[in-house]
Order: sequence, then structure tokens, then C-alpha cells
Amino acid sequence: MSKNVLILLFLLTTAVPIFSQHKNTFEQACERTSSITAYKNLPEAIKTADSLYTAARKPSEKIRSLILSSELYDHAGEIKKAISYSEDAHSLISEENDTERMVEVSRLLARQYRQVGLYERAKKYILKGLEASKQIADFQKSNEAAGLLNQEMAFYEMELGNYTNAIQFVEFSLQHFEKIESRNEDKTTAASYQVLGDVYFKLNNYPVAESYYRKAEQLLKKGSCTLGLVYNGLGGIRLKQKNWKDAEFYLKKAEKIADTSRSLKLKKAVYSNINDYYEGTGDNFKASLYAVKYVRAYDSIAARNHGVTSKNKEVIAGKSKGSGEFSKAKNVAIIILFLSCIALIIFFRTKQRKQRSKLRNIIRTQLSLIGNKNRSESPSESPEFSNISVEEIDEKDSEIDRKRNESLMTSETESKLLELLEEFEKGELYNNKGMSLSFLAGELNTNTKYLSYVINQHKSADFKTYINRLRINYIVDKLINDEKYRQYKISILADECGFSSHSKFAAVFKAVTDYSPSAYIKHIDTENQLNKNVHFREND
Repeated sequence: MSKNVLILLFLLTTAVPIFSQHKNTFEQACERTSSITAYKNLPEAIKTADSLYTAARKPSEKIRSLILSSELYDHAGEIKKAISYSEDAHSLISEENDTERMVEVSRLLARQYRQVGLYERAKKYILKGLEASKQIADFQKSNEAAGLLNQEMAFYEMELGNYTNAIQFVEFSLQHFEKIESRNEDKTTAASYQVLGDVYFKLNNYPVAESYYRKAEQLLKKGSCTLGLVYNGLGGIRLKQKNWKDAEFYLKKAEKIADTSRSLKLKKAVYSNINDYYEGTGDNFKASLYAVKYVRAYDSIAARNHGVTSKNKEVIAGKSKGSGEFSKAKNVAIIILFLSCIALIIFFRTKQRKQRSKLRNIIRTQLSLIGNKNRSESPSESPEFSNISVEEIDEKDSEIDRKRNESLMTSETESKLLELLEEFEKGELYNNKGMSLSFLAGELNTNTKYLSYVINQHKSADFKTYINRLRINYIVDKLINDEKYRQYKISILADECGFSSHSKFAAVFKAVTDYSPSAYIKHIDTENQLNKNVHFREND
């Protein structure tokens, strides 16, 4: 055998192990970063993932490192960056035609877009992943992928309130999981049971919901986010049953997991239930503390979602801008479509403004009617507020007192007091829970009889009706002009405008507007949805 042939054989036999060693080393580094480093030092893990991308020699390694970065940023709560890395990985996978990775990243993107409320994009990636899962030759991997994607579709349907569809997709996922043996089988199956528990809870079928929560509980490890949702569900059932002792037991378990979790969804759900628990047991102070926690979690979710949706709009705009390769005819069609969309947006926004104006006019008309009625009736006899008042107020004037005040008060004093009341209405002091006739008289540097007389004469109401009217006007304005207020619980709205309880707020709100708070919010959301349905199609 010649010397050259021997050298060639040597090179071949040494090159394979070296290549294999690089591959194994790279994969081991990714797994170590994902499973170990991330839990010890997340910022360091993210840096390591970036280094792995730089060190990657093949497209498959770059894809692996991009997916790793996406998962780490997702774990850190930076969903905007997580989606960016997932999309980069998806672009590379499309070029490489790697079906297994396509399934993995499609499910990742579906979950991330669902979390930020971009449901149609989420569904697009679920369907893409399901199609790719059929092309996987390995029976185990194909069924595991299909199971996870059907589970994701169930989450999607659940978010949209399509509970029957959600049950169907969970059952599909369980059928696929039954066909495989996986180290993650317990965890994935438990997630399906937890979704079924949530669905049946929403359908008010509490025995069936509890049975699925129990199945999930048996499969989950202590401290997992899904277990937190299970305990929260069990606590929620006990709240509905007014079983306060057991509700406290499960909600404490859920809170312990939520407080250490990065999941805003879990925090929001748990704090909401704990707020309900303290309201139900009459501890208004603790209820307000958890209302604040709930609002913070909600606001964090809203801020995160806004950041992602804003970026999404920028990407769509960027793609549209770079479409110079279209023919002239297509460009003309795009311009016409664009102008049509603008016209539709203007039309719906004009309609929405008219609707809002109409709602405000309804309020003003109703307030005017109540005011006129108060003129013809004694304020204490007004049926709308017969059992509703600002709790601290018990001062009442007789007709004789009012006539006496009229003779004693100078016109200058009356005019000045009226000016002070108008300034008072421009602020938000009326939302103070300690508001009373004597309190306001002190703020305006007058006496209660003068103040009561001016309110009755010029505001067409007694003091309690006047304050309640200002509070309801305040919260109605917030509901119309600030979307986040329409997401808050009624108890939080009540607290915001100074009412001591959910029930008193709801009663006064309906007395003033002829709507319950929830019906009023639903009416506004219905009108706003017309505007939201006008949007540009995403570019594929």
C-alpha cells in the first residue's frame, strides 16, 4: 500500500471522531446551558447561548442556539426578544427543510404569540407545526409533536372562549400521548388535564373540573407552574362553593408557587382568586392589597403585549415598504386596497366616536332626569338612592333649615361657594372614601348647612346623590377612554372611585346609567371591536 493511501486513511479515521466530538460537545453545551446554567444564573446562560451561536459552524447548530436563546429570554419574561430569536430560527429552518426543528419552533412561536394575544399568528404556526409533524418518520417523535401541538390548539381555543373545541383538541392530544413513551409524558399529560379542569370550571361543571385537576396534580412535580394553576383551580372551585377554609388552603399553595414563578399569567390568576377570597370573608384591607397585586400583574402583561404588537406592526410596515419588485398593476391594487383600509378605519373610528358621544349623552340625559326628579321630590325620598349612600353621611336638612339658610346666606357667599364646588368637581377628591358633608364643608371653608343648601339649589340633588353622581361620571369616563379599566374586576373599579363594596357600586352605577357595570363594559367593547377588526393582513 502506497504512502499516500496510508495518509488518506489516517485522515479519514481521525476526522470522523473529531467531527463527532464537536457535534457532541456543542449539543452538550446547549443542554447544559438550558437545564442547569439557566436555573443558576439566567443572564450568564443568555450570554452563553449568544456565544454558542457565534461558535456554531453549521445551520443546524445555529438553529439550535437560536431556539435556546428564545427559550431563555422567554424564561426571563422578555417575550419580545424571545419571539425575535424564534422567528430567526424559523427562517433558517425553512431554508434547511428540517421537519423536526420546524415542529419545535412552530410550537414555540405559537405559544409565544398566544401569550401576547396575537391569536391568528399563533394559530398559523400551530397549523404549520401539525403539517410538519406528519412528515416525521419516527413514530414516537411524530405522535409527541402532534400531541403537543393539539394541546397548544386547545390553549388557543380556551383563550378565545371556544370551550367545546378546546375539549376536542385536548382529547386529540391525549390520544397521541397514549401512543408514546417519553420522559416528559407525565408533564405534558398533566398540562392537558389542567386545561380540561379549566374548561369544565368555565362551564360551571365543578365535579368534573376537580377530577381533572386531581389527575394533573398526581402527575406533577412540586413547584411547577402548571401545579400552581391546578391549585388555583381547586381554590377557585372552593370559592364558588363558599368553602372558605379549603379555598384558603389551596390558594396559599398556589400563591407560594406564583410568588416564585416568572409566569405573569399564573400571578394574575392567583391574585385574582385571593382577592375574591378576602372579599368573600369580609377582609377588605387584604382584598385591596391583592387587588393591587392583580393590577400590577395585569399591567405587566399589557405592557409586554403592547411591546410585541408594536414591533409586529413595524415589521409588517417594513415588509410592505420593501415590495418594489411587484408589477405596476399590483402596486396600483395595493394602493387602492391601502386607501380603502384607511377609509374603513376612518369610518369605524368616526362611528366609534359617535357611539361614545351617544353613551355620554345617555348618561347626561339620565342624570338630568334624576336631577329633575329630585327637584320634585324630597332628596331623602329619591327611589334610585333610597338604600344607597356615601356611608359616612348622616347629616340631613329640613325644609325649614333650607329656607332659613336662604335668608341668612348672602348672594356673594352663595356665588363663591358655587365656584368652589365647580373647582371641586374638576378634581378627584370626591373619590376619597372618607368623603362626607362635614369633610367637604371643612375643605371649602364653609359650614354644612350652607354647603347642603347650595348643592340642593344648584346641583339638583342632595349631598349623597351629588357625590355618587360625580363618582359614576368619573368611572364611566375611565371605562370609555382607557381600555385597561374595562379589564379590571368590578371590585377594583368600586375601590377606584371610593365605594366601600362591589354591591353598592354596582347598585349606584345601574341607578345612574340604567346599565350594570359588566353590561356597560360589554357594550363599549362591542363597539370597539368594530375598529379592531379593521387591520392589514400580515405578509407571509
